[in-house]
Amino acid sequence: MSLFKKKKEEKSCCCGGNCNAESMAKAESAKTAGASVKVLGSGCAKCNQLEAAAKEALKQLGMDTTIDHVTDFSQIAAYGVMSTPALVIDGKVVSYGKVLKTEDVVKILQKVR
Repeated sequence: MSLFKKKKEEKSCCCGGNCNAESMAKAESAKTAGASVKVLGSGCAKCNQLEAAAKEALKQLGMDTTIDHVTDFSQIAAYGVMSTPALVIDGKVVSYGKVLKTEDVVKILQKVR
């Protein structure tokens, strides 16, 4: 009887083991691809609100940048985000877990760029 026996350490990824090397490589390459603005989320109402705020902020600043809406969980996990919606600017997560107002996105864009 061994009450204090060490548990076996299990290796698992953030998606519960449903990913493979190819999907993780794809997620990593998408993460580092150029200057861009991305909204990470499942496509729920909050994610769509953040996307709309980001579009409006870009419009106010006169920036001609497209917004990508990433819904693939393995790509979202590649950023280390576990709470959506999240906003990524130029490959860096600048906000997660809340819907930003347009004014907040404008401030972030001015600071980052």
